Amino acid sequence: MIIAATLASVTAFAAQKQKHKESDAYYRCKDAQGQQLYGDSMPPGCVGQDTEVLSSSGNVTRVIEGDRSKAARLAREVSEGNERKLKAERDLRDRMLLETYLGVEDIERLRDQRLDMLVAQNRATEQTIANLRERQSRLETQIARFKPYNEKPNALPLPDHLAEEMVNTVNSMKVYQESMAKNLAEQAQLKSSFSADIKRFKELKGIR
Repeated sequence: MIIAATLASVTAFAAQKQKHKESDAYYRCKDAQGQQLYGDSMPPGCVGQDTEVLSSSGNVTRVIEGDRSKAARLAREVSEGNERKLKAERDLRDRMLLETYLGVEDIERLRDQRLDMLVAQNRATEQTIANLRERQSRLETQIARFKPYNEKPNALPLPDHLAEEMVNTVNSMKVYQESMAKNLAEQAQLKSSFSADIKRFKELKGIR
């Protein structure tokens, strides 16, 4: 009981001392117009501005962060965080390069293997597109015998199955053309990525 009462007395004394210390504090800042403001309590013009808390002897005991300083600090922390993340990613990539490949030839071999696969896929797509164009040409010849493409009075209406086949052919050709464009973009990206890997591997190994 005596110990508990003593602790309570010490805590109360410390709180009272802190309160007294706070009451002796002064505030100083520059408002939005650059005017220097002082006060024994926070001046209204200091709200949102960097504000110094001064002791009774005039020493700065702490600084209350203003809106602009806070925004700058948060932006700086985000930037520093992004830089740390990028550095960690670079370090990881460097370790993977060194652990995966013994020499530049290994990187080039893997690059060529992946490029060969993409080139083979692209050739197959080109052949499919060529076949679709031939089908489209045949369909156009057949469709030309029917109305409304044939203006002869005795021409028959275009059969539904021919119209549907033409639509399907054109749509399929569009899909394969998009696939071929995507394949070419992947080839370019692959070459660029492996070129960067080879360059970085040489830097890490000191190869000229």
